[in-house]
Amino acid sequence: MKTFLDDNFLLNSKTAETLYHQFSKNLPIIDYHNHLIPEQIVNDSQFQNISQVWLNGDHYKWRAMRANGVDEKYITGDASDKDKFLKWAETVPYTLRNPLYHWTHLELQRYFGIQDLLSPKTAEKIYEETAAKLAEPSYSVRGLLKMMNVEVVCTTDDPIDSLNFHQQFAKEQESFKMLPAFRPDKAMNSDDVEALNAYIDQVEAVTNTSIGSFSAYLDALKARHDFFADNGCSVSDHGLEQIYAEDYTDQEIGAIFEKIRANQTLTHSENLKFKSAMLVQFAEWDHEKGWVQQYHLGALRNNNARMLRVNGPDTGWDSIGDFSQAKALSKFLNRLDNEDKLTKTILYNLNPADNELIATMIGNFNDGSIKGKIQFGSAWWFLDQKDGMTKQINALSNMGLLSRLVGMLTDSRSFLSFPRHEYFRRLVCDIFGEDVEKGELPNDIEWIGKIVGDISYHNAKEYFNF
Repeated sequence: MKTFLDDNFLLNSKTAETLYHQFSKNLPIIDYHNHLIPEQIVNDSQFQNISQVWLNGDHYKWRAMRANGVDEKYITGDASDKDKFLKWAETVPYTLRNPLYHWTHLELQRYFGIQDLLSPKTAEKIYEETAAKLAEPSYSVRGLLKMMNVEVVCTTDDPIDSLNFHQQFAKEQESFKMLPAFRPDKAMNSDDVEALNAYIDQVEAVTNTSIGSFSAYLDALKARHDFFADNGCSVSDHGLEQIYAEDYTDQEIGAIFEKIRANQTLTHSENLKFKSAMLVQFAEWDHEKGWVQQYHLGALRNNNARMLRVNGPDTGWDSIGDFSQAKALSKFLNRLDNEDKLTKTILYNLNPADNELIATMIGNFNDGSIKGKIQFGSAWWFLDQKDGMTKQINALSNMGLLSRLVGMLTDSRSFLSFPRHEYFRRLVCDIFGEDVEKGELPNDIEWIGKIVGDISYHNAKEYFNF
């Protein structure tokens, strides 16, 4: 019987052990998509306790706590940091076979050297031990990133963001880079015309322009896109239910924009046309600059209206959606490719039923100009766990080139989430190792080790060219 979370965790063969420890383990981390707070990195913030760095904003843990009968007071409410941690400690023993059980103990080990299992019996000791370490200078935000050998972090930033923290950080001689990513979801969200109109007012203020037409809106957003590029941005990102690819004319979009500025409700068709037009514009700007564009597809958000009113969005009330993806995605990518305006693209899928769909779709637009130009991104959100990662890896292996995958990302708000890269790397090594041991791949450790190293780090290094 193997020991839980030992040095060969998830590595179920000698070949897997060799691949991980010799070719993957010590490579730097390029985290090209996360939700870390730039201000905390610039200020090199220090957390007072583990709740602040571990529980705040982590809706993975919040959902588990709610399922375990924990009152909202101890999740997003006004309970003390310690009381919230104690409630999480009560929940952890009940997360067996949920990836949270692995994440929790992997993070306690990697950052704090704590081997104890978190439970009500160990909670007080662990809370005090982690608080003492978090008070040390080496456990500042930057210290936590360096501890994990992080080379690049790309934050997620709205087009109207001042990027002042990125500008400050760029002046420093630090061991890692912090770069912005252009996330224009609010700029195209015509589901809520009133909110969109208010957002356009904010764009006016930031760009010091008057926006009375669609062309003026595009000019203002293009100025922000240029501003991001001037500040080191080379990545965009979109969080969408699905790709929008309706046919439209410039005249139609102009008229739709006038309705938006008049705070008039759009028809379903008008809504889809506006979103489609915006996606094309963003994609063309990305291509013009040689950026990498990312599309996170398939989340059904804000399902619980009552709790949305209480807590707001991004607090744990989202799930996997069953949206139709293929036709619109094909149409969108084809339009851009047909006009030679398709830049490097990563597609993240949230519904495992669509894995093979995405894996085959990318093959339609990989044109030989760039290695892995169109990527099936690593398993995302609810799928970034052992089963979900394995399914994504197998789908890509069977229908594309796993060897060109740009690896893992945290997609996290927590500075303690970087062992997710280790988890992914161990799983990749185990899959390759099993195939070697079964005689399904040659026992060429040097070559397979190179492939594992590429997936872990080198592919991302070349693809993003940060």
